[in-house]
Order: sequence, then structure tokens, then C-alpha cells
Amino acid sequence: MPAANAGADASGAVPPATPTSSAAPSSGTSSRAAGRSVRAGATTVHGGTPETQRRVREGAGLLAAAAMRRLDEDLDWYRALPAEDRSWVGLVAQAGISAFIAWFADPSRPPHGVGDIFASAPPELTRSISLQHTLHLVRVVVDVVESHADRLAAPGDERELREAVLLYSREVAFSAAEVYARAAEVRGAWDARLEALVVDSLVRGDVDDSVRSRVAALGWSGRGSTLVLVGTSATAIDEVRAADLRRATRRAADDALVGIQGDRLVVFLGGEGDLRAAATSLMPRFGPGPVVIGPVVQDLTDSARSARAALAGLQAAAAWPQAPRPVLADDLLPERVLVGDATARRTLVVQAYEPLAASQGALLETISAYLGTGRSLEAAARSLYVHPNTVRYRLKRVADVTGWDPLDARESYVLQTALAVGRLDAT
Repeated sequence: MPAANAGADASGAVPPATPTSSAAPSSGTSSRAAGRSVRAGATTVHGGTPETQRRVREGAGLLAAAAMRRLDEDLDWYRALPAEDRSWVGLVAQAGISAFIAWFADPSRPPHGVGDIFASAPPELTRSISLQHTLHLVRVVVDVVESHADRLAAPGDERELREAVLLYSREVAFSAAEVYARAAEVRGAWDARLEALVVDSLVRGDVDDSVRSRVAALGWSGRGSTLVLVGTSATAIDEVRAADLRRATRRAADDALVGIQGDRLVVFLGGEGDLRAAATSLMPRFGPGPVVIGPVVQDLTDSARSARAALAGLQAAAAWPQAPRPVLADDLLPERVLVGDATARRTLVVQAYEPLAASQGALLETISAYLGTGRSLEAAARSLYVHPNTVRYRLKRVADVTGWDPLDARESYVLQTALAVGRLDAT
């Protein structure tokens, strides 16, 4: 839409309309011939006779007062505004009326756009008035001018005035849609950059007041727990797919942040619901590779721990081809140890080796004999000089103490890794 370059000067005053001809219409010629005619699209719009233009100019105050009354009567959001903002909205409505009067005097000029009409208002107001509110303002001004058409127009010009109002309001509405669409595009791009910075800071554990402020600006409420979900994308993620992914994450959980790092996706989920179920629902948004869920943490400030575990799990997941999808980072502790994850190593020592070493009943000796003899109850019993049922009882105790069942092939591998790193740390 071309920007308007005529209508109101820098001070906001409307220049007087210039008549089409200094000569009065000749005898026998209709007074309507003195008005100008412009073809806009498929509609021919007349500028009106000089008499109608004069009456419309002189009625500007009447229209502005009527528009202010209608705003107060019809729009709840306008009445809820602070007094200062209401005064600014009133100026905007008056600017719209003045712009219409200037255009009506010379419809060959492009109509003022929303940007021009809002030029007199502070930027803070234009950011707080939504597109819907702007269209409400346009509708009120249109209704006011239409309702006064019979009073303002010269006899016979009423229909032309109404058609001019409708054409002008249509152009302003299109301009409003364009302005707000452009603003939404810019805001979306800025939000995406801000989100990328926030995700990067959270992954590194740099959570200070500025990060908290940015997270709040992105709409993170902070209620409930948090977890981090990481995976890869099969193809490059363009702006459309990125927007679709963000919409999906926000539907899945109360709070969501999305980081796109090349082909790697890092998703923060927060809220009071079942976050693991929410993470599982997002599987179709990832590529065919492994997807790892970090541990649930209390809040966003502790989310770096979940992110580090999930990222280490993604790096190590190839070592366990049979891993489920998604897989918990805590289920990849042995593989994470292999890639040098110190947190996983410490977790295995604290949760498995140390409790077994501190327990009574020779649990550490029994699990070591069981694993060392190829997970055979009878062979372990012979090496320990006990009955196989005793070995079976002690292995049940091992499961109770550590949470991992030695009789399960996968969990016995976890325990074997825990014993290995525990003995290394003890030397």
C-alpha cells in the first residue's frame, strides 16, 4: 500500500481543500460536475461538490465529538484505558476524520494509512492497541460519518459521501492489516532470536536476572517443573517448520522454549502436568534418530542439569541401538560414562556402588560374583560357597538397594558399569 503523502501537515492540521475550478458551473450544468471523479478499482468515487466538501470540512468538529461519544458508549476496552491513553485514542480518531476530509477533497491522492493516522500518538500506544481495536476505531468513525451524511452532504450528494466513506474505510482497514502483519513478522523474528539466546544461556547454566527477564518476555510462566528434550531433525528447519514446531510445543505443555541448533533441536518444557507424556507427544516433530528426555527438575534455574544430561544422552545413544524412543537420559548412564560424562559417572557411583559397598549381607561380593560368572546363579553360588537360593535372595536385595535388577540383562549391564567406575574411583 503506498504511503500517504498528503492530507495533514506536520502539525496535524488539515490543509484547506482546493476547488477544481475557480469558475462557477455554467448555467444548465449540474453542480455535481464541479466535483472530481476518481476510479478506484471497479468503483467510481466522486470528490463531491465544492459545497459538500465545504460542509464536510466545517463539520469536522461535529464528527469528532460524535466519534468520541460513540467510543465511550460502544467500546469496553476504550473505557478501561487510563485517562491519558483515552485522550491519545481520541486524537487518533480525530486524525482519522481529518485524514478522510483531506482525502475527500482530493480523492486522486492515496488515502492516509494507519501509520499516518497513528503518527500523533506515542509509540507505546500503538504497541498496546491491537489490530482488533484499530478496526473498532475504523468502524466507529465510519458509522459516525455515515450517520451524519444527510446532515453534512449537499442535497443530492448523500450517496456519494457514503460511498466515499466506505472506500476510505476499506483502504484504511487494508493498511491496518498490512501494518500489523509486518509488525507480527518483525516481532516473530525478534522473538526467535531472543529464544535462541535464552536457550543457549540455559543450556550453559548462565541463569541470571537478565535471562529470567527474557524468559518472562517470551511468556514462560514458571509454574511447575521443567525438563529438556533433545533430538535431531531429518531436514533443515525453515521459518515455517520452526513456527509449526513452536506451536506444537506450546500446545503440549504450559511453558515451552525451542532452540534450533543446526539439525539439533533442544526443547524446554515446563508446567504442572505430565511433562514426560508431553515430551512423548512431540516425537513426530523430530527426525528418525534418537530423542532423549532429561531428568525432571524443580524449575527453570536448574534446567541446565536436565539439558546437560539430555545432550550427553543424545551423544551416547548410538551405543545402545535397542534404546526406546524417546529414551530417558538416566537410562543411558553406562553409555554416557563411555563418552566422558562425569555426571553420569558420579550418579552410578552414588546410586549403585556406594550403597552396595555400605550394605550388609555381602551384597557387593554377591553381585560381583554373579556378573563375573556370566550371570549364572549356580556358578556364583559355587564361587561363594552358598546355596543358589541365597544368591537369588541377595540379588533381590541388590535390586531393592539400587533400583536396578541384576536378573534383567540391561540393568545388570548398568550395575556392572557402576561396579567398574566405583572400583576405579576407590583406587
